[in-house]
Amino acid sequence: MTPTTSFAARSGKGHRDENFPVASRLIHPRYRSVILAFYEFARTADDIADHATLAPAAKLALLDRLEAALLEQDDGEPVGVALRAQLAVHRLAPRHALDLLTAFRMDVTKLRYHDWGDLIGYCRYSAMPVGRFVLDVHGESRATWPANDALCAALQIINHLQDCASDYRSLDRVYIPLDALASAGASVEMLGDDRALPALRNCIHGLAQRTGELLRESKSFSLQIEDTRLALEVAVIQRLAERLVVLLSRRDPLCERAHLGRVGVAGFGLLGLLSALIGRIGRQLPAGTAV
Repeated sequence: MTPTTSFAARSGKGHRDENFPVASRLIHPRYRSVILAFYEFARTADDIADHATLAPAAKLALLDRLEAALLEQDDGEPVGVALRAQLAVHRLAPRHALDLLTAFRMDVTKLRYHDWGDLIGYCRYSAMPVGRFVLDVHGESRATWPANDALCAALQIINHLQDCASDYRSLDRVYIPLDALASAGASVEMLGDDRALPALRNCIHGLAQRTGELLRESKSFSLQIEDTRLALEVAVIQRLAERLVVLLSRRDPLCERAHLGRVGVAGFGLLGLLSALIGRIGRQLPAGTAV
């Protein structure tokens, strides 16, 4: 049956199923409710955009209903109403959620990306607003946005590379830039193979390495954040992302696992946590003091 409501379009995926922590226990409890409301709104919109059988026009109509609920024009979408209420409690504007809806509308209407700049333009709406929202919730300076944007774009592109085959096969959606495919001598149709041919594999590995450059730009992000708990979570995410880029630089996501298992998440997350704690201690000590 074709879903006619956003709730019916949900995939069943929750915040614990994501590649990276979402409002983990590192985040102060006072902020978890608003962050989880934002996540539920985004998850619902994402599920609508990715729905396998829903027609594009129907997807866009449901996304419009989410926006109407967020802007107090309609109370028919509970996740929109819930986020609106949380934003009011924290005196936050709906700007970042509206940016996300722009990205999900792009998912419905835009199936190819010409070059790296085109892809980063998509990330400006699909990924960067998530981190910016969390920073605003914590009252952090907007001077942190450039580092946030680099990390969030990297996380988004990691996800694109991990899911490049399934996105193409199920949705005919390709985030790998067309000029990168052409430069490597690869084609979109190669994403439908059981394993990547050398040209496609080289293209994916090159994009993973370029994503690593974004992570180098975001390396100092956690140290720029005043809230210690948020800084620790960002450091964990940074370390997990760095490990995933290494995997994507070596593996074939068409036939090999390019995700971290629970042990890997725990191990690399702990390394990120420890390095962040050491960095924050060093930041607070007088210059020249050994850590």
